[in-house]
Amino acid sequence: MATTKLRKIGNSVGVIIPADVLSSKNMKEGDEVHVLETPDGVVVTPYDPEFDAMIGDADEFLRTYRNAFRELAK
Repeated sequence: MATTKLRKIGNSVGVIIPADVLSSKNMKEGDEVHVLETPDGVVVTPYDPEFDAMIGDADEFLRTYRNAFRELAK
């Protein structure tokens, strides 16, 4: 576990993430991250739960209409 401080950045407050944590999560400067509130606190993650839900919906749609897509592909 890494410890860091909240720091003033202009009119905002930011979190400085240590370089070793960034590299272990394949993240770099400029990457978009998501801040999730959980019962245990705040999580900063590159994972987007809304995108994951959309992909799950798309997978279900493709499975449901698999035969139609096969016919269209002929």
